[in-house]
Amino acid sequence: MPENTTAVRYRWRWAALAILLVAEAMNLLDATIVQVAAPVMHLDLGGAESDIQWFSAAYTLPFAVLLITGGRLGDIAGRKRVFQLGVAGFVLASLCCALAASAGMLITARAVQGAAAALVIPQTFGLIRGMFDGDELARALGGIGPVMGLAAVCGPVLGGVLTHADLLGSSWRAVFLVNVPLGLAVLAATPLMREDRAVRRPGLDLTGTALVVLGSGLIVYPLIEGGASWTWTSAGLGAGVAVLVVFGFHQRGSARRGRSPLVEPSLFGNRGFPAALASSTLFFAAINGLMPIVVLQLQLGLHADVLTAGLTLVPWSCGLAVSSWIAGAHLVPRYGSRVMLAGLAVLVIGMLAAIAVYAGTSPTSYPWPLLAALTLCGLGQGLFATPFFTAALHHVRPHETGSAAGLLNAVQQLGSTLGIALLGSVFFRTLGTATPPSAHQAAQHSYWIAAALIAATALTATLMTPRPQT
Repeated sequence: MPENTTAVRYRWRWAALAILLVAEAMNLLDATIVQVAAPVMHLDLGGAESDIQWFSAAYTLPFAVLLITGGRLGDIAGRKRVFQLGVAGFVLASLCCALAASAGMLITARAVQGAAAALVIPQTFGLIRGMFDGDELARALGGIGPVMGLAAVCGPVLGGVLTHADLLGSSWRAVFLVNVPLGLAVLAATPLMREDRAVRRPGLDLTGTALVVLGSGLIVYPLIEGGASWTWTSAGLGAGVAVLVVFGFHQRGSARRGRSPLVEPSLFGNRGFPAALASSTLFFAAINGLMPIVVLQLQLGLHADVLTAGLTLVPWSCGLAVSSWIAGAHLVPRYGSRVMLAGLAVLVIGMLAAIAVYAGTSPTSYPWPLLAALTLCGLGQGLFATPFFTAALHHVRPHETGSAAGLLNAVQQLGSTLGIALLGSVFFRTLGTATPPSAHQAAQHSYWIAAALIAATALTATLMTPRPQT
């Protein structure tokens, strides 16, 4: 009888883990799944061209800036309870997205989706840690990385396939409707999970949260809506940076007064972790800002269908999958963090190859050589991303690990938002009238900016490792 009880408990834990990973994948997929469908949404709903960027940025911005606060809420109110609240909010917001009758309604619902995702994702680690221990904990946590990678790989392609399938005439709305049955299934299975809370409940830094939301919004909004007025854009960027500086001083003051700051100031005592934050922001700005450019060039320039645009990103996804496996299994154990710089070099080569393809092919025909360039980009991304998080957390002290991991995830999403805003704005400002030659030129300009961001990533990544002792 005890053996049967043990077997039931074993199956219960792993079933609960599967549900948590499904929820994580569902939330992470929505960060990229609309990239291919966004032009179709714009064509159907109307509105300004900048709405195409907002369809993604409205999700990733609240997702980024509320992640740490979402984790704190789980520590205070119970991770299972906050997880259930987040999933329920995500399902309702997804339904509102699918039923949206205007671009404004869709953007608003996307923001609510992002806020709900910020409640769900931080609870995953704590709930898994509460259900497993020892070797089983390591195996359970090992499932998070592949799910994150799979979500990044499949998001744009799945968005293209669902939109093209036009299930029951739903077109792009199927991208959001698919979340409803998945989310309801996750909610139905939550009784399998054990409630979990922090032993010491942290405080909520509402002022810090408000400052980071305001500062990030002031940076992203003018990048997307600035139009041709660089003066207005610069003023908004300056105001956003100023607010974030105030946020930094507020965090330091909160720590001195013994309160719970949003960001642990001790993380910045070593140059390695700030360099990791800068590297993550720059890298994901380039990567996640560039993928929509591939789609926009095809759909606005060549008037390609959504399936063609989605399948064009498959070589990038395959390259990412292959290089992630090779790096994790063979290269990183042998060469360590040096693999990151090799990955960035391959990524820049891929971007330069894409620029050459746009410059050397007819703007009125499908750029077949681009597929090889995108494969190189995917290979470079996997080579960098696989060792990055290990290197970023290498010098973090044990009691800082949770805060550091949350902050890294937050700046990853923030970098994605900034990349979508920056590269999208460069594309649309160069595009003018959506003709094939102008779309080719706009894509080239965006790739040059992305390559510059990756070059900057190489500089910050070199600061992540300590100087050799002499």
